Amino acid sequence: MTHSVLLAEDDRPIRTALERALTLEGYQVTAVADGIQALAAAHRERPDVILLDVMMPGIDGLQVCQVLRAEQDRTPILMLTARVETADRIAGLDAGADDYVVKPFEVEEVFARLRALLRRSTAGSAGAADGGGQAAGPDGADEPGEAGGSAEAGGAYEALVADSGVVEAADLRIDGPSRRAWRGERELELTRTEFELLELLARNAGIVLDHSTIYDRIWGYDFGPGSKNLAVYVGYLRRKVDVPGSRPLIHTVRGVGYVLRED
Repeated sequence: MTHSVLLAEDDRPIRTALERALTLEGYQVTAVADGIQALAAAHRERPDVILLDVMMPGIDGLQVCQVLRAEQDRTPILMLTARVETADRIAGLDAGADDYVVKPFEVEEVFARLRALLRRSTAGSAGAADGGGQAAGPDGADEPGEAGGSAEAGGAYEALVADSGVVEAADLRIDGPSRRAWRGERELELTRTEFELLELLARNAGIVLDHSTIYDRIWGYDFGPGSKNLAVYVGYLRRKVDVPGSRPLIHTVRGVGYVLRED
């Protein structure tokens, strides 16, 4: 199946090189040079995935992303950014982007992230079409507690998974089919990646999931020990889940990974 990509990048050499590489990889590419053209192309062509540079003249990539999300357009968006500060990356996630790549980048990393976004988009569409259902654990298992990683002594507890696909862990409630989540009575506003990360942690509540397991389940690709991608997402997810005054649920196990549990 040929997937369509909308590429918005104002730097001509980068745009030309990416357009050529994506075409050789088998994608159908529409390449534009600014945010106004990007919005017009997104409305006109409805691409399968959008590759969006942050810094563009006129309407920048963050604004394009915000407009599309405000229109309830859920097309997967991969941001290209030369900004390396965590706050700048978080701005892209807050605008509704699904993932990001920091310049300079290897084109193979772009391909890997695009494949992961398209897999998740296809899986989400299939799940919605058949009414959802229980997601498998990181190693393909259906039961919580069977994923890669290790259970911490005295800290493990099982998530409750209803037949409807609703997961309950601590005071979290996650509705997989509708892709909605609550902590107590407060509904959480989550991006696609944040939702999938929280659902994975909740389904394996009390189990320490290592970095490789999480990368494999969420992105479908392990970006290696030097990548800060997972740490950024966990940090931003904590801002939404572990708000001041609430008991922290998402914990870092240094040198291993992350776990969702009540202390």
